[in-house]
Amino acid sequence: NRIQVVLDAGVIIVAYVLSWYIRFRSGLFDLDPWYLSLREYMKVLFFLVPSYLILYYAFQLYTPKRVQGRRLEAWHIVQANSVGLMILILFLYLGKMMDYSRKMFFVFYCVNIFLEIVVRNFIRMVLRKYRKQGYNQKHVLLVGYSQAAEGYLDRVMTHPEWGYIVNGILADNVPDNTVYRGVRVLGGTEELAHILPENKMD
Repeated sequence: NRIQVVLDAGVIIVAYVLSWYIRFRSGLFDLDPWYLSLREYMKVLFFLVPSYLILYYAFQLYTPKRVQGRRLEAWHIVQANSVGLMILILFLYLGKMMDYSRKMFFVFYCVNIFLEIVVRNFIRMVLRKYRKQGYNQKHVLLVGYSQAAEGYLDRVMTHPEWGYIVNGILADNVPDNTVYRGVRVLGGTEELAHILPENKMD
């Protein structure tokens, strides 16, 4: 997550600088005779970057990628950036910073969403590849045995890219050493009090 925060900050800065060039140097927009330099626009980043990172946290963009789908993550990115754009425009209005181009910030809104989705999907792809190879695993202990537990095990075994390793099951309703898909019942639920202090499970 710490690496993700740093990457997000980098994406925001790159998207912001790229947006300035698109707005003022690409020829895609009509230009006023006078506009602020990139150096002047960069001053806004001191407010923009931490604000956006807080919004990303508020919109659950730092939850594990194992449990958040790509479409939901993309929707949260759009939501966070939409709120961020409104806050940014309000900040400029209250600060009477009328020389800053609203069109440039709308370009930033679009570019930042696009880059953020691309970068996060690339990270997701890399993580899945490494999990399939046995890296970045989460060690899990199931408590309770039922059809739902069997269904969970079926899904985990079918999707190694999730990176879950089920080390055992604790259950009171089946005999010890019962095995399902290679996962053994280690004992009753009272064993949980002895296993958790060992701190070997994620």
